[in-house]
Formats: sequence, C-alpha cells, structure tokens
Amino acid sequence: MTQTPDLHPWPEGVPPAAAMCGEEARASIIAQYGLDSLEDDEELRQIVGFAARLCNAPIALVSLVEKERQRFLAREGLSETETPRPTSFCAHAMLQAQPMVVPDAREDSRFDDNPLVTGHPNIRFYAGAPLISGEGAPLGSLCVIDTKPRPGGLSALQTEGLRVLAAAVMRRLRHRRESLVSAQNVAKSEKQLRTLIDSLPHIAFATDADGRLDYLNARFNEATGVAPPGTWDEWLKLVHEDDREVLARKWAAALKDGAGLTHEFRLHMADDNWRWVEVNTRPTENGDEEPRRWFGTVTDRDDHHRHLQSREMLANELSHRIKNIFAVVSGLIAMRSRRYPEMKEFADDLNGTIRALGRAHDFVRPVAGAKGDSLSGLLKELMAPYFGGGDDRVILSEGDCAIGPRSATPLALIFHELATNSAKYGSLSVDEGKVRIHFDCDGDDAEIVWREQGGPAPQRPADDGSNAGFGSRLVKMAVEGQLNGRMDHFWHDDGLEVRLNLPLPTIAN
Repeated sequence: MTQTPDLHPWPEGVPPAAAMCGEEARASIIAQYGLDSLEDDEELRQIVGFAARLCNAPIALVSLVEKERQRFLAREGLSETETPRPTSFCAHAMLQAQPMVVPDAREDSRFDDNPLVTGHPNIRFYAGAPLISGEGAPLGSLCVIDTKPRPGGLSALQTEGLRVLAAAVMRRLRHRRESLVSAQNVAKSEKQLRTLIDSLPHIAFATDADGRLDYLNARFNEATGVAPPGTWDEWLKLVHEDDREVLARKWAAALKDGAGLTHEFRLHMADDNWRWVEVNTRPTENGDEEPRRWFGTVTDRDDHHRHLQSREMLANELSHRIKNIFAVVSGLIAMRSRRYPEMKEFADDLNGTIRALGRAHDFVRPVAGAKGDSLSGLLKELMAPYFGGGDDRVILSEGDCAIGPRSATPLALIFHELATNSAKYGSLSVDEGKVRIHFDCDGDDAEIVWREQGGPAPQRPADDGSNAGFGSRLVKMAVEGQLNGRMDHFWHDDGLEVRLNLPLPTIAN
C-alpha cells in the first residue's frame, strides 16, 4: 500500500502511531526515502561524529530498521554497515517517545544474551533517540554506544543534544524524500506532457541555442516515416528542394535575431508525397544566464494551401475574363469609331476611360500581391477613370500615407465602391459634380474624408440597413473586419460625406 507523503515533522515527545508500526506500513514509508543514496551521506556523517563527541561515546550510528536487518546510513567507530534485525537495539528505541537509555545491557533482560552484547562489539551502554516519519512510522534511531556501562546514563545536556541531532537527521531524511517526491512529480508531469504532445496532430520539436534538434514528438515519425533527424541538414533533406534555401535562410536569421519564425514549405511524407506544412517557432526567454531554446510545431496546411491556390486560380480566371471584357468593349468602340471619323476624339477618350477602369480593377482582385505602396498612388490609379481630362473632378489631398500589400486590396475595394456609387447616383453622375479626398496620417489613426459636392442630393438609407446592397456590406466588412477601423456617413444637401478612421499599423501592414 502506497502512503501519501507527510513531509511535516512528527511532534516531539509523542510515540509513533500504532497504525504505522506494522512492517508493511513501515516498509512503504522507508522505501520513499531512497536510502541507498544516503549511505555515508556527508551531512549524516557529521551528525554522528558530533553525537559521539557530545556523548563521549566511541560509537555513534544513524540506524534504519528494516524487516530483516538494521542498516547504518552513517557510522562512527564501527566498520559494519548493517546487523541482523533480531539483534537490533534501535528496533526498541524507535518505538519510544523519548530517547531510550540502557545503562548496562548485561543487566537488561531484553539484551543480556544479545550477540552484540556477548560478543563484538561488546555493547554495554546504549542511548538512542527515535527517528519517526511525519506519518508516525518508526524508522530507526540516532544512537550512541559505549563498551563500558554508564550507571548515570547521559547528562541532561547530552540527552537534549541527542534529541536535537535526531531532529537534524529527520530533516535530512525529509529533504531527501521531498527531492524524490518532487522528481517523481516532475517525471509524472513530463510523462503526461509527452503523452499529450505525442497525441497532437502536429509535429512538435525543440532545438538548442545553435538550432540543433533535441526533441521531436511521435507525430514526426508517423508523418514522415523516418527516424528523427540528428542535425538541421538532415531535416532539410525532407524539405522540397525548391523551398529548402528560403527556409534555411529564414531559420538562420531567426537564430541570429533570437526571433520566432512562421513559414510555409513542402515536406516529404511517409506516403512519398509532398505536402504543404507551416512551421511556427518561438524562442524561450531564459534571461542572460541560460542559453536560449526554440520550441515549435509543424502543422499540415496542404488542404488549406491547395484551397487558397484554387481560389486564387479562380480569382485570376475571373479577373482575366473581366479584363477580356474591357478589351472586347474597347475593341468594339475602336472598330465602330472607324465608321464615324467625326467621333474619333470621343471614342479615344472613352477607350482611355475603359483602360483606366482595367487598371483600377487590378487593385480589387482578392489575390496576394496587390499593387501600391502609398495611399495617394492607389487613389490616383483608382480614380483615373473619373478625372475627366484634367478638369479637377477628383481632388486629392496633399501628403501621403504608406500602405502595405495586405491593406491595399480592402482599401481599393472601399474607394472603388464609393467611386462606383458616386458615378451612378452621386457627384460623379453629373458633369459639374466633384469629389474631394482628404487624408491625414500624422496621428495614431489615418483620417480619410470622402466629400462629394455639386451632385444630386443623396438619399439616406433606412436605419435598419434594409437598403444596404452587397457592395455596402462588403465595404463594411473591409473597414471593420480587415482594417479594424470605423466608417461614418453624413448626408449633406449637395453630396455624401464619408469619414474613415483606420489604425496606421493596420494599413501599413
């Protein structure tokens, strides 16, 4: 039966618990101390040495009583490391509440025929303080032995000293037991953690400060069908040759900078196929005294990656078809205009507008790598079809805002929708209408104002949003969901005003 560890000291002056005096209960407690590692322990040796000097005794022992023997973890003045249990004095001392003193063993009926009395080492005097576990299990004693009888026993100081030293012995034993319990708990936690990590659908790994792999979970072998690689070069052999160089370069940079890494590449799998995976690594923060380590996962992203590829292929195909429509319309206008030379100037102007629409279309394609690195440049390209030959129908603010590739597409979609609606219903639907676009990027947010003037009075939609079309809902999603911003509408008599507040870090991404 395994006892629950009680690592508190047993109360002084209280005898062992009766329930813990049985051999089975005692054995289970003794086993938790790991006594083999405590034999000749330096701290225990110092204690018995001092006990011998304190009590002026030639022999002092830390004796633990087991079922068949008593073993001496530390000893002074005796070469033996154990004696049989039946001859043990300490087996009696450990059951006491106070130190047991035997002035002359020859005159004590419990020991007068004991081989340790009648023969070597010729015990006459014995004094032993009990060693009791926190559960109340008697373990043995700290004892001093003399080959001469002592009718007066120990002095009060020596008796008190023996109790104090016995308490020190128990502190050392408890410390050892605490260490074993902690180690067992750590081992149990590590086993549970490894079981958890091995059950993950991802490959989990760890590297040292130099990037050498020193841990891979079971998923690695299941996924790749090969043994864990010992070096980074062996790992790279499993990476597709077209992805190998970029991954190696990025990993080297992450190691140098002490940074994390997120990257997609193709990994060779057990079924002899290549699958797209994503690696995510994070460095530990160990301070300056411990070397940095990296922990990471490799997640199968093949289905997602191929879905994105299919979606991008479809988007490109749709975009290509739309561009073809622009080209067809432009060709039809050119063909028809040849029959009517007097319309050539109008046809050329119309074809220029159509080509500008084609360029603006490039911004609103939902594919990676959208063009543009400045808000001013994006707006000039998007609004080119509406400039109308340089008559200042669209007026842009001075200055500029930097924008990133991820924000270019939603920004283009927003202004493309505003321009399209204005051309249908607002200022750009009449010759005298104008649009002013003002933007200020000096604070934490980019403040952008779209102001229409000179057009028909705008129609305010119903408050419940029932008049909102697909384009309006798409713009709302782009502003709030993709750019983490806010869009407010104001309806003036001479035109619509739209105010956008967008976090600069978001649009710069």
